[in-house]
Amino acid sequence: MTLAAATDNPSMITADEGSRARPVYLDCNATTPVDPRVQAEMLTYLTEEFGNAGSRTHAYGQVAKERVNRARQQVAAVVDARPEEVIFTSGATESDNLAILGLADHGTNNGRRHIISTQIEHKAILEPLEEMTHRGFEVTLLPPTAGGWIDPDAIRHALRPDTLLVSVMAANNETGVIQPISEIADALAGSEAYFHVDAAQAFGKQIEPLRHRRIDLMSISGHKIYAPKGIGVLVTRRRGYQRPPLRPLMFGGGQERDLRPGTLPVALIAGLGAAAELALQEHAERARSCAAIQTAALEALRPLGIILNGDLDRLAAHTLNFSVPGVDSEAAIVALKDIAAISNGSACTSQSYEPSHVLTSAGLPSEQVAGALRLSWSHLTPPVAWHRISERLQQLARAV
Repeated sequence: MTLAAATDNPSMITADEGSRARPVYLDCNATTPVDPRVQAEMLTYLTEEFGNAGSRTHAYGQVAKERVNRARQQVAAVVDARPEEVIFTSGATESDNLAILGLADHGTNNGRRHIISTQIEHKAILEPLEEMTHRGFEVTLLPPTAGGWIDPDAIRHALRPDTLLVSVMAANNETGVIQPISEIADALAGSEAYFHVDAAQAFGKQIEPLRHRRIDLMSISGHKIYAPKGIGVLVTRRRGYQRPPLRPLMFGGGQERDLRPGTLPVALIAGLGAAAELALQEHAERARSCAAIQTAALEALRPLGIILNGDLDRLAAHTLNFSVPGVDSEAAIVALKDIAAISNGSACTSQSYEPSHVLTSAGLPSEQVAGALRLSWSHLTPPVAWHRISERLQQLARAV
């Protein structure tokens, strides 16, 4: 790729391409760059086809409505759902809230006030669950194994006749550990509990597990798959002819099957639809590209004696979470800031850093948790100067 082409996408510029260039971006679990093809699709619906999808009296509205419907098809195809099961939201956080809080009335009315989830969920799950406890629900939060994954047998043993919902993320945003979603879905056989999967980090990357018919509800975020921020989906898969009995959190307008009111952001929806279609077409190639980056990273970092914070055999190809003995994560981030943009956990909690609840729940030593670094990349990531990252961390370790 030429520098001229790279400048169209700032994430493609490495720190070696000039003193004023930005560090290589290795925080794709926080957000991904927008794919240029997605950007082009969005611009069409920002500048040319700017109609309101709810306008029925003219062609502008019809074109917008048709694009929204096509986006439903594009998203649904990735997870083998029906287009009408795709509800557009502002992102996975809103989808998570709708999936959990939206079941409260049904649970109350039917005497099902028990919920199962895990200690490693995103705050977008844990905080709505806390709200459910204030409404009289009992929440069981299961710990992960030392490798960072949830044992399906633990889900099975926690099930009760009054269990309303089981909510488990597909891949952890901090560690990159892929959860055994298919096995957990199988463990729910015979239970009436609804199964919700936060697929923010997995949609378009893990294909078959998210197509399991036992998944009732699934949260998706556009900005994790090279689409824009501010758009997401809640998949509401039917059981036979019955939709999950959700109640809306907001009212006014009746859009999205009365579950999510408001004027549809057609350009953002078009971007998500395009990104979903590209992800389905290119997921195998993207996975190979990310796996090659991961292999190179491990090779360069292993001489430091790094400790992986997660089961290597279950890691997503685009993530590494590790600790360097004796090195604090905040110090490492500062030391690397001119080389690579990295993090030490979820972007949603980085403004007030606290030890990772994900790593703590896995029973890792406090020093290891305090030193944890998260590096995450994509198929768009340019060659990374891993030797420079390794050398800088080695210098830091020696200085301690």
